[in-house]
Amino acid sequence: TETIGAVARLAGVSIRTLHHYDEIGLLTPGGRSDSGYRLYRDHDLERLQQILLLRELGMGLDEVARVLDDPAYDRLEALRQQRTRLDRSRKRMTRLIAAVDAAISAAEEGRTMTPEESLEVFGDFDPSQYEDEVKERWGNTDAYRASARRTKSYTKQDWQKIGADSNEINQAFIALMDHGIPAYSPEAKAVAERHRGHISKWFYQCSPEIHTGLGQMYVADPRFTANIDKAKPGLAQYMSDAIAALWA
Repeated sequence: TETIGAVARLAGVSIRTLHHYDEIGLLTPGGRSDSGYRLYRDHDLERLQQILLLRELGMGLDEVARVLDDPAYDRLEALRQQRTRLDRSRKRMTRLIAAVDAAISAAEEGRTMTPEESLEVFGDFDPSQYEDEVKERWGNTDAYRASARRTKSYTKQDWQKIGADSNEINQAFIALMDHGIPAYSPEAKAVAERHRGHISKWFYQCSPEIHTGLGQMYVADPRFTANIDKAKPGLAQYMSDAIAALWA
């Protein structure tokens, strides 16, 4: 058995967090000392590990409780999925570190980034291929003008941050998909709202109408669908459905 302080240190969480998990019935320690202090047994520690794993996947506490209490929950499969996500994140971080190193070198040498360097943050997705079409379809809109004005001043580090934030949102959607959470669920709609906030923060004020249109475009335009589905097949449809549910 372990005391709450020892468990907090081992798991890298606060004692207050463990108290909260106990209060809401998510993790109730199986023992008590003679003085009434919480004592955590091996099966409690295993459950805590699973809680932290699911939290890392972007789940809220209510959803974590439902998943863990579901007899169909497969801990081994959840670990494998987390391993896959961590590997994807590791590869992405390796690319970003290399890109930051290149930006540092450019700054130290007093030069600006080349077009090739600026595209590193997009991986193998080249947004320039859409430029003429975007101008034709939305060039006269306030949203396009706002986006063009704001992005003109963005640095390579800004684009890297945008890419990292976008990837986090995609991974949150993927986590819900992997656990069979429907696109119309409150959890999926919450991630869809994060998606809208991301666009408003970095590009233009994304109204419900614009957001709905983007969701439709993700599945109507095969190029967008193919690019989004690189992260996970079916992701574009899931995102589109979640956005539609958000504004239904």
